[in-house]
Amino acid sequence: MSYNVTIEPTGEVIEVEDGQTILQAALRQGVWLPFACGHGTCATCKVQVVEGEVDIGEASPFALMDIERDERKVLACCAIPLSDLVIEADVDADPDFLGHPVEDYRGVVSALVDLSPTIKGLHIKLDRPMPFQAGQYVNLALPGIDGTRAFSLANPPSRNDEVELHVRLVEGGAATGFIHKQLKVGDSVELSGPYGQFFVRDSQPGDLIFIAGGSGLSSPQSMILDLLERGDTRQITLFQGARNVAELYNRELFEALAAQHPQFSYVPALSQASDDPTWQGFKGFVHDAAKAHFDGRFGGQKAYLCGPPPMIDAAITTLMQGRLFERDIFMERFYTAADGAGESSRSALFKRI
Repeated sequence: MSYNVTIEPTGEVIEVEDGQTILQAALRQGVWLPFACGHGTCATCKVQVVEGEVDIGEASPFALMDIERDERKVLACCAIPLSDLVIEADVDADPDFLGHPVEDYRGVVSALVDLSPTIKGLHIKLDRPMPFQAGQYVNLALPGIDGTRAFSLANPPSRNDEVELHVRLVEGGAATGFIHKQLKVGDSVELSGPYGQFFVRDSQPGDLIFIAGGSGLSSPQSMILDLLERGDTRQITLFQGARNVAELYNRELFEALAAQHPQFSYVPALSQASDDPTWQGFKGFVHDAAKAHFDGRFGGQKAYLCGPPPMIDAAITTLMQGRLFERDIFMERFYTAADGAGESSRSALFKRI
């Protein structure tokens, strides 16, 4: 048995199988609904039921209050239709979103690369190609680990039969600890994807700024490789932040790209390099490197930020002081289990930060 769910204001109709949530069905049919946690605790996916009957599922009482339940609001990540539905969602049609459906994949670990003392490159050969947009992510399932973990794709969409993930070792993290210490080449894993609304808005004019910290380099790497492969002529500047030279991974890759492509510039920044006489690059935080490079003026550009929340917050402040606005800034915040949000999660909307 299945039910049709009409999503207003776009008018899109999805088919939801018996026992499937509204969010699961939407993503697997290439229809994007705002979401973040995916398990009923953050309220990002809250929608209004206009017509029909629905089981609200295991929605947290903090994310979906009693008065909201009485008003027939539900969380799409928990709600299961009991009839055909009409819902209203906070959805803006994005002309640059390709809407690749989420699918399940099996893979085999093809390589494990030590990128830095704390970050490992995980390469997975898939059972079939996975179409995606540069900047999106996958949910990875690992043997013996409960649940899935979200990791951004570092490879460009042109190489979609093998995915590359950058995994930072998190203290006490079950999944990242397993990947760093136990996972081996040849092991089988499962994943689903692609997910996310972090991608380059090609229809919007303006040169491009990328600011990345830690393993947050993964999405910008995919996006920049894709842009250069497609012959994009806009000026592209990558600011990569790390604590020290050892953590500044893939530096040689981006230096080579900058030498090959006149429209691409690479600016690494080390926050703990004050006592390193061998470092000739920028010394300080990555947002300060961006401010110094552009003399504090960012008007007319589009910025893409990816990394830990403190880096994102500092970068937003710097960019807005330099005359960029909400419509000019796109981001992915990387959370860990210590942040109370699982090993990694995604904020789907800027306004919900």
